[in-house]
Amino acid sequence: MVSYRVLAGFVALTLTGCGAAMPNSAVEISAPAGAGYAFQPSAASPSPTPLPPLDSPAALTATDLDAQRDSRPGLGTEWGERRQSRIRNVSFLRASPGEPFAFAQLYYNDRPGVEAQAAFHPGDAFHVVSIVGGAITVSLRDAWGSPLDALRVGSRTYVVGREGERYSILIANHTSRRVEVVATVDGLDVVNGSRGTVENRGYILSPWASLEIDGFRQSKDEVAAFRFAKVRDSYAARRGDDRNVGVIGVAFFAERGDRWSSGEVWRRETATPFPNDSRFAPPPQ
Repeated sequence: MVSYRVLAGFVALTLTGCGAAMPNSAVEISAPAGAGYAFQPSAASPSPTPLPPLDSPAALTATDLDAQRDSRPGLGTEWGERRQSRIRNVSFLRASPGEPFAFAQLYYNDRPGVEAQAAFHPGDAFHVVSIVGGAITVSLRDAWGSPLDALRVGSRTYVVGREGERYSILIANHTSRRVEVVATVDGLDVVNGSRGTVENRGYILSPWASLEIDGFRQSKDEVAAFRFAKVRDSYAARRGDDRNVGVIGVAFFAERGDRWSSGEVWRRETATPFPNDSRFAPPPQ
């Protein structure tokens, strides 16, 4: 049995600036033409929603795919119940198209799966994640808004989920600048359901605001809730490819006109108070 210390499941991106607590506020989503949508999630709808058409690889039969999915342990994310989530158009131009200034990754599984993944990485790597100086934070929350249990192994954060449990991705902006957020679950974009790429457009996170992504978007008015499920029942598996089940990714883009480019953020992050590592005076030339 692997032992570890439990912590709140979040990732901190140490960029520039930090701020006070953030009120809930409207967030937005950008579209390829520079238009986007405002978005406010609300209560779930009791009626179920159908899955999009399945997209199985031609080389494998349905029986082959079912056998492969049945053999995979652990959790994936299924296409859950319908939840109301309205959006409206808004404009946002990226400072560097295709070049996020930061990434965040969260890996999830059931408790035995997390323990197995932790054991895969050698060394005493369990420790509490520090959020000191974090300009943006990302966490997984349960249906009541509490952070899910997680552990830190090296540079990775593993979140513990339970089959059937609904969850959401909570992203908080502690800065005075708007940022664009492109998110994937199990390798699928949360807005359009396609394979994840930073070329996709995403939600716009306002200054000092928080954004809760609680499902795959079905329309301008609704999403399909994120729920932990068996791998074979996951949205990714039912679309024909469960290779990337168990990972959540978030990419962040600065807005055009914002002087805090990815290069400047990197320079700040790698700055040192003692740039000359020589301990003694050099000889004269």
